[in-house]
Amino acid sequence: MNLNEKKWCESIQNSENSKILDVRTPEEFDSGFIKESINLNIYDSHLFLEGVKNFSKSDFIYVYCRSGSRSFQACELMKQMGYLNVYNLEGGILDWSGELIK
Repeated sequence: MNLNEKKWCESIQNSENSKILDVRTPEEFDSGFIKESINLNIYDSHLFLEGVKNFSKSDFIYVYCRSGSRSFQACELMKQMGYLNVYNLEGGILDWSGELIK
């Protein structure tokens, strides 16, 4: 499900077992990331799939990338894998108005 920044943040605050997943490259991640993010580069498919297996299928997983495209793909893939609660940040980090950790 695609959520705008406001709804994405509200949903994180209101859910238990929430995980924030950054699917960008390590270089992109190092340039600034959302607090408490876990970086699993979707371009490294083996690493991504192995990392996703560490999440419970019932966790609330909030996914973002640079623009929202890769994270949308990640959400679709995770749904196919049986994850029930995956949420894509519309516009990605480019549209993010909150704080970034560097």
